[in-house]
Formats: sequence, structure tokens, C-alpha cells
Amino acid sequence: MTADQITADNLNLRLNERLTPSQLTVVDESGLHNGHAGANGTGFGTHFRVRIASPFFTNKSLVACHRLVYDAVQDFIDAGLHALAIEVIRPTSQ
Repeated sequence: MTADQITADNLNLRLNERLTPSQLTVVDESGLHNGHAGANGTGFGTHFRVRIASPFFTNKSLVACHRLVYDAVQDFIDAGLHALAIEVIRPTSQ
């Protein structure tokens, strides 16, 4: 994984592969964070927002759901993804 591969499309692909979400939105918000810590000056690839529903979240705590997302994208984090805002959509039965 290289810094130029940190895109909303690649994060979307990875999360689909690992968590088979029923709902998924990935937005690159890096441009909103220019000049902030972790920004790379390009306006892309450092700050993302993820909204996700996954069958893997069933009977899991919110912290455990976030951990699943972070584990799925760890190599993106290692390559320079600085911030990941996660909105977990859990089954309505919880």
C-alpha cells in the first residue's frame, strides 16, 4: 500500500471485501483539513468519513465494530491515512 492508493474508492473496495456491508459510504474529507495535523497538502488521502452497516456488527459493542473497521484498513493507516471518522449503523434489533 502506498500513499497514492489511499482513496475513497480503494477504502470502499477493502471494506466491501472484509466486512460485506449492507450499507457503505466513504467520503474523502481531506480537503477540509488542509493545514491540520496529518494533512499531506494535496487535499486527498488523509482524512475520511465512513458510514457502514455490516452483518459482522451483530451483537458487537460499538468499540468492537470500530475495531473491525480499523483492522480492515490497517495497511491504509500504515501508509498515511491520518483520520477515520466512523459512523456504525447497527442492526435495529440492538
